[in-house]
Formats: sequence, C-alpha cells, structure tokens
Amino acid sequence: MEVATDTIMQYLTDLLLPFMRVSGMFAAMVGISAKSVPTTTKALLTLFLTMLVMPLVPPVSIGELFSVGTFLLVFQQLIIGIAIGFISNMVLNTFVLAGQIVALQTGLGFASMVDPVNGINVPAVGQFYLILATLIFWALDGHLAMIRMIVLSFEALPIGEAWLTGEQFREIAHWASWMFVSAITISLAPIISLLIVNLAFGIMTKAAPQLNVFSLGFSIAQIMGLFIMWLTLDNLTHHFEVLWDRAQLLMCQLLQVCQ
Repeated sequence: MEVATDTIMQYLTDLLLPFMRVSGMFAAMVGISAKSVPTTTKALLTLFLTMLVMPLVPPVSIGELFSVGTFLLVFQQLIIGIAIGFISNMVLNTFVLAGQIVALQTGLGFASMVDPVNGINVPAVGQFYLILATLIFWALDGHLAMIRMIVLSFEALPIGEAWLTGEQFREIAHWASWMFVSAITISLAPIISLLIVNLAFGIMTKAAPQLNVFSLGFSIAQIMGLFIMWLTLDNLTHHFEVLWDRAQLLMCQLLQVCQ
C-alpha cells in the first residue's frame, strides 16, 4: 500500500510541475490568454500539452507533495511559463500602443471599445491593429513556436535544477523598450503625414483667414488618418515579422538553444 501511495504521489508531482509551467505560458501567451477564451478551454489545452510533455520530463524527487519546498518549486515553474508567454504578449501590445498613437494624432481616439485580451477600453484603432497582429501571429504559426519554446525549456531549465537568473529577468524587462521604439516606428508614417496636413491647414489659414479652415480641420484630419492607415497596412506584416523574429531570438537566448 505504501509503494502504491508513493507511486501515485510521484505521478501527481510529475504531472503538477510541468502543468504549472505550461499553464503559466498559456496565461500570458497571445490569443490563449484573452479573457474571451473560456477557462475550461484553457485548462483542457494545458492538460493536453502537459500529457504530451510528461514523457520528456525526467521524474522529480521531492520529499512531500504538500510542503513549502514543493510550493516554491511550483511557483518557479509558473514564473518560467509566464516569462516565456509574456514576451509574445509584448509583441502584440506593440501594435496596440502604435494604434493608440495613431488614434491620438488623427482624433480617432474618441472611438473606443473593450479589449478582450486585457479587459480595458482602448481606441478602436488600437483594437484594429491588435486584431490584425493576432491574425498574423496565427498565420505565421506563432502558437507552434511558443509550444516549441515551452518544450525546449524543460531541457534548458530542468525542473528543480535550473532557474532564470537576474540577468535573464533584466533582458525580459529591457524587451519593453523595443515595444515603445517599434510602436513609434509603426506609427511614424501616419504621424509625419498628419503633421504635413496640419501644416497645410496652418498655411491656408494664414493666407486666407476668412476660410476658417480649422472648423473643418478635425474632420479632414480623421479622413486623412483613415486613408493613411489604409496605405500603410502592407507594412504591418513586415513590422510583425521583424518583432517576432527578435522575440524568438530573445526566447532562444533565455533558454540557451540558439543555433
């Protein structure tokens, strides 16, 4: 009976620890972490992937399942999974930030809607960019790349043997700087175009004050903003590919699996 109990406890340990790492990734990963995705679906996906990964993970020997050491080990696996998924989420948030910048410059920021990922109100332009970036993520098999990274993490960071260092956490934090730089790069063309439009309004008002151009300038700026967004849509795929390649490189460096 004692042997059977030990076997069951070992099986639960081998299931729980990979489950927490995979669930951490899904909790922060693009698409799956959205609040619109049912919790049952997330749990089933996590359990399914964990069952596939379990044969590849060596058994972890712990004293007791319900102990402080086990709790810390579970917390470590959760943090590792969240760190991997967080990097992919930052790529998508770059486009949300770029949409907010464009909306602010064009006056389209008055139109807002609920972001299903974060559950907050964002400008409709930012939500539009987020939807496009999410579709590109699935089209480029980003979800398969994330699954590959979480599987490689069990080899690079064995359970109970390795842990993310302070330098690695610092690299993840520095990744946020790329989010702001890339958001400015994506929105640079609409910003400059609208600056030229506003400059033209100023010249027309100075040349013919009786026209009162600024009374119509707000509507014209919105129309020009939509037109410029339409012209620059082709560049979104290129910007996403560059960001996604940089994100995958960061994940490879964290896991030390770069070739």
